[in-house]
Amino acid sequence: MSIRVGTAPDSWGIWFPNDPKQILWQKCLDEMKEAGYKTLELGPWGYLPTDPITLKEELSKRGLELIATTLMTDIVFINNLQPIYDTLDEILSLQHHFSSAKYLVLIDGMYTDLFTGNLIAKKELNNDEWNQMIDNIKKIVDYVKARSDIQVVFHPHAETHIETEEEIERLLRDVDIDLCFDTGHHMYSGGDPITFIQKHKNRIKYLHLKDCNKSIQEKTKENKWAFAQSVQSGVMCDPESGDIDFVQLTKILESIGYKGEAVVEQDMYPAPTDTPFKIAKQTLNYLKKIGLAEE
Repeated sequence: MSIRVGTAPDSWGIWFPNDPKQILWQKCLDEMKEAGYKTLELGPWGYLPTDPITLKEELSKRGLELIATTLMTDIVFINNLQPIYDTLDEILSLQHHFSSAKYLVLIDGMYTDLFTGNLIAKKELNNDEWNQMIDNIKKIVDYVKARSDIQVVFHPHAETHIETEEEIERLLRDVDIDLCFDTGHHMYSGGDPITFIQKHKNRIKYLHLKDCNKSIQEKTKENKWAFAQSVQSGVMCDPESGDIDFVQLTKILESIGYKGEAVVEQDMYPAPTDTPFKIAKQTLNYLKKIGLAEE
């Protein structure tokens, strides 16, 4: 078995539309191509060109294909969804120009500040707040469905309101939405990604592939590091260097007949200029070697 494995700007340390610590988008795309990738996620809205003609030209000349867009936003403590709908209109307007871009990855906003670790929202939701979040997810899914055949997939993410296995399973019971399952974030949040994939194989349509260093994750808890500090310390790492058994993961994906998309998405911010390309190329070569990524 082998599946198509793409990449994302996140693997080049891209967390924001504009940031002086980030490389130019042209260099990012050039290195994606040089590393051997054929598909990519769009990344934070506004980093890569949002004009469809420009983006199509830039991707085409590098042999790259767009497969998904991403929206990370507060979906709990918001009653007026119009700002989200306005952003979705922009994203879908771009995405409609790419028949290959079949997914929109939805992520809840973090309840901690990325750089200080301070709470910026409640961590634990009561039943009313949970139900409000579920209702908002349903509305977002319906909004996209009414305007396109793009599938919204939900991405459980560290330090958001859907991060633990218990929270993910509650989500799956409460709303008809499939997952963009992130192996690294799942382990970071205390879960076992391999057994979870086996258990919920029918609800996982899209994969983010990254490893997690559990010793650094334990130090993160002990020292109450902010997520960004944990990332800078190497908690999210390339396959083969962390604690997820990617050989076993490959066997599990084969056994369940996984046929969805996959993206290497290694959290890295800020990224040293010469580091992402080396890791991205090494990671893809490793995934090919173990039979997870197609040649």
